[in-house]
Amino acid sequence: MNFYPIFWKEMLLIRKKPWRFLASSMVMPLLYLVTFGWGLGRGLSINGGTYLEFVLPGILALSAMNNSFGPVSTSLNISKLYTKTLEEVLVSPVSPWSVAFGKALTGLVRGVFSALTLLLVGWVSGVQLQLSSAFFAVLMLTAFCFGSMGVAAAMLAHTHEDMANFNSFFIIPMSFLAGTFFSPDRLPEPFTSLILVYPLTHASLLLRALASGGEPAFGSVLILAAYTVMFFYLGGRLVKRTE
Repeated sequence: MNFYPIFWKEMLLIRKKPWRFLASSMVMPLLYLVTFGWGLGRGLSINGGTYLEFVLPGILALSAMNNSFGPVSTSLNISKLYTKTLEEVLVSPVSPWSVAFGKALTGLVRGVFSALTLLLVGWVSGVQLQLSSAFFAVLMLTAFCFGSMGVAAAMLAHTHEDMANFNSFFIIPMSFLAGTFFSPDRLPEPFTSLILVYPLTHASLLLRALASGGEPAFGSVLILAAYTVMFFYLGGRLVKRTE
């Protein structure tokens, strides 16, 4: 796939204004970290560790989601509905699948970068997480999953209001209900089972298990991978339909 021009264009935009990119990536995760980790969670312990050690992997997953989904969906939505530059790209030798992959890969870079920066903040603050190659693999899979979701959502949206509604009904509820700040089993049924539908729930569970030195649940790995394939396939098909 000749996705490189799409990916490189986005990277050039980041390189032109790196401090703006860094600031926009860190505002919300830091607010969550300060509010829930250092504020409400100070002095609390969960499973023999501090609440900050418990909540940081969830905030990392949340940061990867927001910084992958948001910029990708907004950029693609504007180029599709406002500037009409998506039409120009599609009449070039770049294939629809390359457009979808290039945009999702941009989401991966954005999401992983923001999560790593937040991880550095946590390390400076004294949070001890057990990092491994599997941990970073799950983080990358999470970012690519929501980057692909951003492509699909932008292509499904017919107006800018549709994109705002998608955020209101899917992204914001998922941010607070997907086990980011608490363990899913703390909720009564049927809510415990319902939030397992969210891909962010499985990303949080996987990162939390790996960060504590535990074994990741194979079911969560399978579900997160299945969501990634589904979102990427849907995004690619929808981009192809606009040719």
